[in-house]
Amino acid sequence: MAPRISLDHAVMEKAQNLAVVPCDMEWNDIGSWNAMAELVAPDQSGNRIRGDVRMVDTAGSYVSSDKRLIGTVGVSDLVIVDSPDALLVAARDRVQDVKKLFESLKASGHEAHLLHSTVHRPWGTYTVLEEGERFKIKRIEVKPGRRLSLQMHHHRSEHWVVVSGSAKIFNGDEELFLATNQSTYIPCGHKHRLENPGKIDLVIIEVQSGDYLGEDDIVRFDDVCGRT
Repeated sequence: MAPRISLDHAVMEKAQNLAVVPCDMEWNDIGSWNAMAELVAPDQSGNRIRGDVRMVDTAGSYVSSDKRLIGTVGVSDLVIVDSPDALLVAARDRVQDVKKLFESLKASGHEAHLLHSTVHRPWGTYTVLEEGERFKIKRIEVKPGRRLSLQMHHHRSEHWVVVSGSAKIFNGDEELFLATNQSTYIPCGHKHRLENPGKIDLVIIEVQSGDYLGEDDIVRFDDVCGRT
């Protein structure tokens, strides 16, 4: 993980081969949701909206949605931001205190302070679609020629369903090649690995079930990223 230090101090002040060119352009150091709101033109009630938003008797608010419909009734001077990771509702004059929410998540060990719902890895991405008590559903995308680590879980089993592309799978002592609409079950405690031997992206749906579904329940035996 990169240290929490500004680009100016970490790079610019230490570099010896920089050049500065004067230019005339607008600049906005977007460091808060209020700054984000300023990028959107206000309506007659002073509201600034992004995405699918419907308002009734609402004034002076910034509302942003990446996907879902957001409706507001009888509110004012709020910042409402709905992203795939979380929903934020804050008074516009308190948005700087969002860092207190982050520190609270970090102190409680909540995964949201470290991971987005879509997590990027050298081999591709995974997206948490839904999770609840004893289950989690992911969309996993593996780039052509890439593979995940050879691993095992102590507390969960997994079902993999190939949505598109082709998969080479090590499941215990078996080596499988699966195509679209085919699937395999990986019992708890089995060594397994997912690989994309094809020329297009491999997409699978993974359904986890078990007593504990945290990302730290992974024992790696072989890993191209050197995490063993």
